[in-house]
Amino acid sequence: MIDFTQPNEHQYWTTVNDDVMGGISTGKFSYDGSISQFTGELSLANNGGFSSVNRLLPPLTNDINAVNLSYIGDGRTYQLRFTTWKDGYRINYKHEFETIKGQQSKTFNFNNFKAVFRGRLLSGAPELAAQDIKQIGLLIADKTPLPFVLKIQSVEFLNFK
Repeated sequence: MIDFTQPNEHQYWTTVNDDVMGGISTGKFSYDGSISQFTGELSLANNGGFSSVNRLLPPLTNDINAVNLSYIGDGRTYQLRFTTWKDGYRINYKHEFETIKGQQSKTFNFNNFKAVFRGRLLSGAPELAAQDIKQIGLLIADKTPLPFVLKIQSVEFLNFK
């Protein structure tokens, strides 16, 4: 489990915004004194429009097949993302989720994640498997040039039979 009420959790996360491709969106992961939060503002200028944060994960056991995310939303659509490295290949997997303003908890089954490369779906990619996951991330790219705030409470890895 990742506990985002811990004051140092946000320090494990790295930000990647669209400025890597010329955009001017902002985003960061920070701690507000009680919880970690993903905040910023999307801009569509210069073909921009995304902000993301990610963190390395310790190895997961192969019996894990789902993840539960507890968060306080802002009404925007986000992506929960996993990155794998297998046989020398890096593959990103995404699952979009809509938020409401307020507390939510959602469970994501690994077999519902879609393999992607730079926003495009990949065909023929292997299914997401826990033992291959190296990173977890969050991304916003909903084409709405406004501020965003997603407060994360916890991530719990699960085994659903």
